Amino acid sequence: MPKVARSSALILLLIALQCCVAFAQTSDSKLQQMFQSEWDYEMQQNPTWASLLGDRRWNDRWDDLSLQGLDAQHKHHLAVLERLRSFRPAEFSPADQINYAVFYNLYSTWVEEDRYRWYLVPEHHMSGMPEDFRMPPGVQSAAQLATNLRFETAKDYQDWNTRLATFPAYVDQVIALMREGMRNGMMNPKVVMKRIPPQIEKQLVPRVDDSLFFKPFLKMSTSVPPPQQQELAQTARTNIERSVVPSLRRFNDFLVKEYIPAAPDKVGIWQMPSGSDMYAFFVRKHTTTDLTPERVHQLGLSEVKRIRAEMDAVLKQVGFKGTLKEFFVFLRTDPRFYYKQPNDLLIGYRNLAKQIDPKLLKIAKTLPRAPYGVEPTPAETAPDATTGFYFPGAPDGSRPGTYLVNLYRPETRPKWEMLPLTLHEAVPGHHLQLALAMEMKDVPNFRRFAGYAAYSEGWALYSETRLGYDMNLYNDPYDRFGQLTYEMWRAVRLVVDTGMHSMQWTRQQAIDYFLENSPRQELDVTNEVDRYIAMPGQALAYKIGELKIGELRKEAEKKLGPAFDLRSFHDAVLAMGPVPLNVLQKQIENWISSQQTR
Repeated sequence: MPKVARSSALILLLIALQCCVAFAQTSDSKLQQMFQSEWDYEMQQNPTWASLLGDRRWNDRWDDLSLQGLDAQHKHHLAVLERLRSFRPAEFSPADQINYAVFYNLYSTWVEEDRYRWYLVPEHHMSGMPEDFRMPPGVQSAAQLATNLRFETAKDYQDWNTRLATFPAYVDQVIALMREGMRNGMMNPKVVMKRIPPQIEKQLVPRVDDSLFFKPFLKMSTSVPPPQQQELAQTARTNIERSVVPSLRRFNDFLVKEYIPAAPDKVGIWQMPSGSDMYAFFVRKHTTTDLTPERVHQLGLSEVKRIRAEMDAVLKQVGFKGTLKEFFVFLRTDPRFYYKQPNDLLIGYRNLAKQIDPKLLKIAKTLPRAPYGVEPTPAETAPDATTGFYFPGAPDGSRPGTYLVNLYRPETRPKWEMLPLTLHEAVPGHHLQLALAMEMKDVPNFRRFAGYAAYSEGWALYSETRLGYDMNLYNDPYDRFGQLTYEMWRAVRLVVDTGMHSMQWTRQQAIDYFLENSPRQELDVTNEVDRYIAMPGQALAYKIGELKIGELRKEAEKKLGPAFDLRSFHDAVLAMGPVPLNVLQKQIENWISSQQTR
């Protein structure tokens, strides 16, 4: 080729490359703008969640749960999907290719879920738990919102007063959804819904000042002048007396007189319209895989068999003379395994957390800046709550992460379950993972606060089953058995969740199977089974996610050999923040390749 021709070709090539780069930058910019605008939209549509995240722009509103509002959101999500399909993700930067994949998954999942109208089942005894970032607080747990918000200025108190005054409209929307659900055969069963009236009755306190809704006014910010404090507090009393309490009574009457009598006696969403297809969707949604209910059930049976064999080994180690079933009875009933007083149980949990904290650098290089605390589960929900759970801190640092431990009936809370529970809910489980996600830089907000349970709960269970050993914490055989008990708990879920929702198991069948394979107390087992009834498929995420992370670790150890670094691997997993498991797998495979070329 002549020199001039070669020069011309090179110039054209450079121009073409510059055009491609410019186009990619423009596409990336449009995508980022979309991320921001859609985040603002979601926060506006879900103001209770926005408030919990420290975004106070819509602090005076409840979520719009009207059928018209929900239909408008669905149409908006459809439009977003259409816009997403117009992009060419292969031309994005590597970081935005991940962002695009997660964002597309999020919206396509919402659109598919709307097809089944699950929003017609808005209430259950555990509603309000942060399992899904779009979940409203629930009528019976709305008061807990006040205990987790920041009250610093007069406007914060005024906004809460507005929420109190408009609470009746919010309750009416929930009742309207539930009545529509009754008409369409979309209802939670009696056994779950009967748990709600006692929760509501605890909020119908004789003195307004004892209401959780009034809690922000008991000790007001000094930035608000005393005369204004008195005025705001009196307004709150009036709103609670005239709006909140009557609404709670009305909701309770609706449940007792209309909803619960009409609710089905049997459990499982197989009995709802398109129930089998809906449950298959929930399995895919919560595991972020293509697993079928039948495959999950068989996987659960296999894991139960494996863990029982490991339990038998511990049984021999401690020299117990009897069967595994008899050992379960021993663990459930021997007083040595229980605290007598709630406060002693709380101190025990706090001491465990202090023992774990210094060992975290053994398993990860990067730790979060945000602190966490260990606090009791609120007394009004403790009888119906699980043994413990984690409530995330506020991104602005105004609220630390909180590991909530259930002190109700300490004689049912064995010491041998405390270590795996703390590893899961506090560190290196939920607090480590979620706090690091909130502190991620240069990622869109939807990535920092994504609700992928298969990733986050998978990591937390992996913290119990693997990291507790990596940190040399399971030195006592009873603690080791406690770990196996908790792992069995998550394996049993695969069997009983699919059993009830796909194979028409009864509630009692699920309870009996659980008790047969686990030494956990019947109170805990019953609460757990009722949770699975109310939240189909959600509990499957734990074991599926843990197995995937363990599989990725095994692959990395095999391919990297002596070059494998445990702390670097965990940093690579945590650096992603919550993502679908297929996205996590791709990124860890890329990380392994990068380590091989070093």
